[in-house]
Amino acid sequence: MNGYVRPAIDTPVFRDADGEVIPYGNRWPGSPPEETYSVDTHPERFAPLHAVADALIAYLRETFEIEVEDGVHVAEDLNSPSSFDVLRAVRLRPADPRCAPVTFVFDAYPGLSVHSGLLFDAHYPLCGCDACDEEWQTVAGELEQHVFAVVTGNFREAVVPDVELPVQHALTFPEGGASGQSRAEGFPPERLARAREVLGTVADGWEPWPRSQESLVGGA
Repeated sequence: MNGYVRPAIDTPVFRDADGEVIPYGNRWPGSPPEETYSVDTHPERFAPLHAVADALIAYLRETFEIEVEDGVHVAEDLNSPSSFDVLRAVRLRPADPRCAPVTFVFDAYPGLSVHSGLLFDAHYPLCGCDACDEEWQTVAGELEQHVFAVVTGNFREAVVPDVELPVQHALTFPEGGASGQSRAEGFPPERLARAREVLGTVADGWEPWPRSQESLVGGA
């Protein structure tokens, strides 16, 4: 998105038992070894994600007409509590109610959960285990892509009646997209009821966030 620049971050280097640098993101030419599943050797490699989220929040505050609420209590926006201690949580709510809000939840893993709209949670990294072999730059790109899809109005949610997986979402990116479906049992009933009501007013998808007057004048 125009005006946003990912902060310069020194990539952490981690070594294996033989002293060799671990090439995260390129460790397994084929299937990962069985013993690497459910093993998380260096979760601290994802610490740069917090700096990326800070930069995203700062950019969004400067560029769009939004209300910002910073406090661990807004982590309650997540559909279920974080699996890790919450260090910080920030809710960004656009002035236009037809636009989807976004809540960033920073955790002690270190990673992030992002709640978008009314019902969609995403976690960065998704797993983090040695078998999945995620590295922070790729995960940061996925985080940015998600946030900017919401901001530009390329995010849809729906609660579809009489289907097995009624809670549905879709994100559209400049190249491709992502979507998913969930059972209703994973959501608080009162949240589902509100979503059915509100999403009826944005049936074609959430609207793009309104830009602030300052950014319009400055041409950001």
